[in-house]
Amino acid sequence: MHTTIGIIGGSGIYDIDGLEGAEWVTVDTPWGAPSDAILTGTLDGVKMCFLPRHGRGHVHSPTTVPYRANIDALKRLGVTDVVAVSACGSFREHMAPGDFVIVDQFIDRTFAREKSFFGTGCVAHVSVAHPTCPRLSEACYTAAVDAGITVHKGGTYLAMEGPQFSTLAESKMYRESWHCDVIGMTNMPEAKLAREAELCYASVAMVTDYDSWHPDHGEVDIAQIIATLTGNADKGRNMVRRLPALLGAERAPCPHGCDRALDYAILTAPDKRDPALLAKLDAVAGRVLG
Repeated sequence: MHTTIGIIGGSGIYDIDGLEGAEWVTVDTPWGAPSDAILTGTLDGVKMCFLPRHGRGHVHSPTTVPYRANIDALKRLGVTDVVAVSACGSFREHMAPGDFVIVDQFIDRTFAREKSFFGTGCVAHVSVAHPTCPRLSEACYTAAVDAGITVHKGGTYLAMEGPQFSTLAESKMYRESWHCDVIGMTNMPEAKLAREAELCYASVAMVTDYDSWHPDHGEVDIAQIIATLTGNADKGRNMVRRLPALLGAERAPCPHGCDRALDYAILTAPDKRDPALLAKLDAVAGRVLG
């Protein structure tokens, strides 16, 4: 099996440098249009697909990002490993603006988004106890270190609905009572959908600010966030450029079972499954649905 790396670029990252044979391709999905066309090509002999999560020009809010279409489109292009890069706020003094955090846990507080490919007519339950892939996360950590980025291994990401930033009371609760490390608006339901699509998923959170809990900051400063975003985007591209060499062109089965997440997940009896829904699941669940 061959590796194909899918990069979902967050705020500030709208392309990848150095792709050979770079081409923006349009992908149709049963779940609607993805956020944008997808930039495809190869880097160091490894296939790459880049999808700007908010669309070029930042046209989608965190709530209106078409998460299901995005994951489905990457799966249709043969992506095996998804690296999600996103801007976030930090609840930890030592996770400073400009640092990266390799997220390994989430608390999902979003409420206005479709969170599953499955439903009435084909019910499935996948495990997201460990929502990111340790193998892929380790590669992202190594790539960040090699790029000279200050990076933290492990952290809990609070996914909020947005688009507003947190109140001071919320920020303190997430930090002090819930023990979260970073906060963002886009990794859920993205991580859950990647698991349903049997894709390895890693989350790289790029810290832009200290949210509103920090006594020396008081509130989120948009101008400062934008300035930090620019620097983070350059760091993010430097990290991404190192991933093909670390992951390699040939790919073995995921040692953590991400690519087999649906083996025992579908509960609806074959004779009770909705043909219309099954048709929409052709890319996501075709391996187990035949």
